[in-house]
Amino acid sequence: MKKKVLIAVLALIGILTTIKLAVIYYNANFNPYSLPSFCSVNDFIDCDNIAKTSESQFLGIPLAYWGMFLYAFMLLMLFVDKLKNFKYLKFLEVFKNPLSYIGALGLISFVISIALLCISLFEIKKLCILCAFTYILNLLIGWIASEGHFVSAVKQSFTDFMDAVKIKKYLIAFIAVMIVAMGFLTYTATSFKFAPQVKKQLQFQEFTKAKKNKYAVKGNILGDKNAKKIIYVYSDYQCPICYAHNIMMHKLAKEVKGIKIVHKNLPLDTDCNGYLQSPFHEGSCVDARFAVAAEEQGKFWEMNDILFQNKPKTEDEILKLVEGKGFDIEKLQKDANSAETALKIKEDIREAYKKGINGTPTTMINNNAYVGIKTYKDYVEWAKR
Repeated sequence: MKKKVLIAVLALIGILTTIKLAVIYYNANFNPYSLPSFCSVNDFIDCDNIAKTSESQFLGIPLAYWGMFLYAFMLLMLFVDKLKNFKYLKFLEVFKNPLSYIGALGLISFVISIALLCISLFEIKKLCILCAFTYILNLLIGWIASEGHFVSAVKQSFTDFMDAVKIKKYLIAFIAVMIVAMGFLTYTATSFKFAPQVKKQLQFQEFTKAKKNKYAVKGNILGDKNAKKIIYVYSDYQCPICYAHNIMMHKLAKEVKGIKIVHKNLPLDTDCNGYLQSPFHEGSCVDARFAVAAEEQGKFWEMNDILFQNKPKTEDEILKLVEGKGFDIEKLQKDANSAETALKIKEDIREAYKKGINGTPTTMINNNAYVGIKTYKDYVEWAKR
């Protein structure tokens, strides 16, 4: 009895913890106005941002929900002997050794937990302390239920299961439950109804994982030269997400007719941006100067591609990258360091801040600006309005 009470207390703590994790997950992915949770302490201990990753779900179901189901099932197992006496719960008699099931589930969930911990530490490079707490709970529950005999618990649970499915009515019931479960999980895994962050990441993958811009163009014009709808892009060559945004804009220009995309320099670098209080994207000013210089040779978008692809931070790096690419190197270097180029970049920066734009990438259509990055589908819909 003491063992069951202890397991029940731990399982209830697990349910309460996973409910809190579910709230954090909801706020992180569905509530843009939520405040940071108590367990988002710094860049490393950060439950909120872990909840936004694709690893925070399995088959479209948040891991917190899986955890709630696990602890609820463990509690159910503790009361099987009494519940099976009720008419409509007689099927629970198949769980002949409920503590073995709890012990086996504790072990399996702990092994999965260790895998999740490794993903958290080495791939996401963040730690969710509430998640880590449930990992310890899983081990404790499994250890108490099996008295440390994990292998015996797993074997006994398997034997009980095989004995149960030998009974025709339970086999049919099991198959029916599995069909319903598989149907539901297929829906969640394909619709991402409960995991919008995964759907969003999949929509970005074509652009974030691209090793090169397959939509790259040559010259100074991107899109329809005589287009009435002009899309202005304020960008920074050292900006991490601007690379993906740049590829999106190239694809947009190729697939949506009647638009032209115009690049505006907004280097977030104190070397040329006097609005900044401290260094940020160092090297972006020199990149912008060479982009403007390349435009003088009718090769702006070629240079744009080189800069985004390689993110050089010095003039020497840029000059090495453009060797053999058809540039007049002497003219390029001269134009990049001219007063006219410096003035043009300052004008772009001044214009941006005057419009309230101080971040990259920013996309502007018909004087409506969006700072950040949308999905490609959103940009298509926006461009077609």
